Amino acid sequence: MYQHGGDVYHYPGFTDFSANINLLGPPLSVLEAVRNSAEEICHYPQSGCENLCQAIADLEQVPSRQVICGNGAAEVIFALALAVKPKKALLFMPAFQEYERALKSVDCEIVYQYLEQKNGFQYQKVPAELDGSIDMVFFCNPNNPTGLLAEGIKMQKLLKKCEETGALLVVDECFMDFVEWEEQKNASVKGCLGSSEHLFLIKAFTKSFAIPGLRLGYGLSGNAGLLEQMKAVTQPWNVSVLAQEAGIAAASEIDFLQKTRREVDREKQFLLQELANFTAKKEGFFVKVYGSAANFIFFQSVPGLSRELLKYKILLRDCSNFPGLSQGWYRAAVRAREENRRFIEALKQISLAQVK
Repeated sequence: MYQHGGDVYHYPGFTDFSANINLLGPPLSVLEAVRNSAEEICHYPQSGCENLCQAIADLEQVPSRQVICGNGAAEVIFALALAVKPKKALLFMPAFQEYERALKSVDCEIVYQYLEQKNGFQYQKVPAELDGSIDMVFFCNPNNPTGLLAEGIKMQKLLKKCEETGALLVVDECFMDFVEWEEQKNASVKGCLGSSEHLFLIKAFTKSFAIPGLRLGYGLSGNAGLLEQMKAVTQPWNVSVLAQEAGIAAASEIDFLQKTRREVDREKQFLLQELANFTAKKEGFFVKVYGSAANFIFFQSVPGLSRELLKYKILLRDCSNFPGLSQGWYRAAVRAREENRRFIEALKQISLAQVK
């Protein structure tokens, strides 16, 4: 059963707030790279993605030997689980559901650490459950779906504990490119890659460069042995010619990422200001925002809101199927102004109907 956002195939013509894709769309250079490489699909893709790995290394300012590419971040996650075959893992929840699916595919026992509403879903401290029995820990930063960013100092303490207990810390930073630059530098653990073999970073071109249909993700690690294990369980042509060329073009788009952060912040502030108008409702309808560090907003509202929005041809991510959440929790992508206005207007209409 499909459990994610972005199901535009069953809802053609709908405005999609359910998938957190860059509101600017793909850069022109990426579209041109896809078109120009179309004639090359008569050849197998470059096995190992050597050229793409170098482009990513230049983008991330890491050695190319620390990069591994995949058919989306999901494949990287599954390859990691298959390579390590952890016996027991710790998951911070709610979070991206493919962590759980990947671990279950290798019969791994899972310990759940829930980020709680009473703490605003903020990560508090290293859990006591992280002992010598845990092989792997997954942490999403900024978190999907809560939109909250964990402090860098807390992440470093978590990494230190993993090093002490022998666990591999897997940090998903797929949405980090949307975070304001100074906050990003303080929160990311990328700087620890060269000094720790217990750290694995997950990133993707999917969200930042708006190419989910091409499927392109990557992992970063200073653990050469781990990367070799992953390559051994991954088929040799897992990233297509088109995706590799798109990624090489995207990796040079530094200005595009900067523009993205500015545009996302502008539209996000608009949405947050408009959503604040619904917090004062005393009956029938309300919106309470919890997190918005990336290019989406996580909020609580009335149960059934996503179904109501279908009447207005709007898709909203109902988060009730995330472990640790229930009916009434939602995630809305930050989109262009006209679409954001349409979303707010639909909420106003639903609000009026609810309070009557």
